[in-house]
Amino acid sequence: GLGKEGLDMLIVARRETGLPIVTELMDFRDIELFNDVDVIQIGARNMQNFNLLKEVGAYTQKPILLKRGMSATLQELLMSAEYIMASGNPNVILCERGIRTFETALRNTLDLGVVTVLHRHSHLPVVVDPSHATGHASLVESVSVAATAIGADGLIIEVHNDPPHAKCDGAQSQTPAQFAATMDRIRRIRSAL
Repeated sequence: GLGKEGLDMLIVARRETGLPIVTELMDFRDIELFNDVDVIQIGARNMQNFNLLKEVGAYTQKPILLKRGMSATLQELLMSAEYIMASGNPNVILCERGIRTFETALRNTLDLGVVTVLHRHSHLPVVVDPSHATGHASLVESVSVAATAIGADGLIIEVHNDPPHAKCDGAQSQTPAQFAATMDRIRRIRSAL
């Protein structure tokens, strides 16, 4: 939400840490600001913004992280990915982040079985976002372990050094210590598999 200023901060962070940048493009008019971004995210609310998908697919060969819409079926997610690929960019990563249902215990309802289904129906990598799915930092570790066990190709885990004072989504952000513990369990699950 900080625009160019936020992207500049991410570039400094990448220079200092070596970590790649993944950030969300919401308006194609901002695409030139994303030249230094490593992966462009298309968020859940734009999953069916077909003009944006086609424009991004035609403009860049950078990987596109496509998040499943809050009420989207898996077929709709795959068809949205097709808009990007048909426009010229085959580098699409699918992201399961849960869908909106009548359940209120979690931020979203995450069906980990979709990881297997997407792998059966697509060659594209599938990542899971346990932070957005649960909405609670205390639940992120167990969901991350489960997603790893079912074969997710990657995870998106939000981390903040001071979650209560985060500008957004602090409740779902792990502390660095929690993240280290989560990664330890994930490594053990991966080696066991």
